[in-house]
Amino acid sequence: MENITTKKKVMLSGIQPSGDLHLGNYLGAVKNWSVLAEEFDCYYFMADLHSITVRQNPAELRRRSVSQLAQYIACGLDPEQNTLFIQSHVHEHAELGWILNCYTMFGELSRMTQFKDKSNKNAENINGGLFTYPALMAADILLYQADFVPVGEDQKQHCELTRDVAIRFNNLYGDTFKVPEPYIPQVGARIMSLGTPTAKMSKSDPQGCVFILDKPEDIARKFKRAVTDSDTENCVRYAPAEKPGVANLMSIYSAVTGRSFAEIEREFDGKGYGAFKPAVGEAVIETLRPIREESERMLADKAYLQQVYTNGAQRASAVARRTLRKVYKRVGFVEKPF
Repeated sequence: MENITTKKKVMLSGIQPSGDLHLGNYLGAVKNWSVLAEEFDCYYFMADLHSITVRQNPAELRRRSVSQLAQYIACGLDPEQNTLFIQSHVHEHAELGWILNCYTMFGELSRMTQFKDKSNKNAENINGGLFTYPALMAADILLYQADFVPVGEDQKQHCELTRDVAIRFNNLYGDTFKVPEPYIPQVGARIMSLGTPTAKMSKSDPQGCVFILDKPEDIARKFKRAVTDSDTENCVRYAPAEKPGVANLMSIYSAVTGRSFAEIEREFDGKGYGAFKPAVGEAVIETLRPIREESERMLADKAYLQQVYTNGAQRASAVARRTLRKVYKRVGFVEKPF
């Protein structure tokens, strides 16, 4: 009987190293990525090309790119099972990004809500890259013929644009790109700011954000200061509309302990916020402790991390090169003699 090997479908995602990874990144995304390698051929990268649409401190950008790689591995992304690389190490991203700029319409880019948001926050630096980076994002995805892209609510628009660009190019030149689908994880907590529980946890709000590499005493302090609610009830009850602060803390506690909201309500019945907030902080500290310690161990081994991102870039480039060669031929470029 013929032995038929089913090729894994391709999954791709990247996070900008514009700040250290935080609890929301871990619980909402990275924690769930570690099990995907069993089902998918996974590519994860440090999106440093995207980071420079906003001015960066060069030394800090380099540090965070390598630190983010260490944190990825510490969170369970085995570099033997996943392709881990730094975006700028694979030049095909920038090359295909330019080509796709020429197949992405001005009107499509002008409707991108993140461009509007970032323009408002960086009025002194509204540059061309900030406007056209969705074309680079499309290149990131299409280079690897990705079947799926893990996306949150704020990234669905970019995935749709990538699909539109791929279909437009395929219609003009024939089957070139696989049209990707958004991948919505079945599990993954939506973690909000500890200071503003109606807004997502964000690197730009360090007091309301718990970073993976935070020291235990800093994590404990942030949770003690976390916003609960202005009511006089002082009751741990899951009611997101009425008590968004408490609901956020319950979501975090549930995500790190595996307890249901009903179990949490019973555990803290009659104890109030004074007991609840430190308990959530302690549970988060113990969840992040092994990740922080393993990250610190790897960051002390620069040779190992360099080997990981070198091997990852070589593997990624081998795949990206095939796609780019096909694209160059389709658009009419003379074949490279080397």
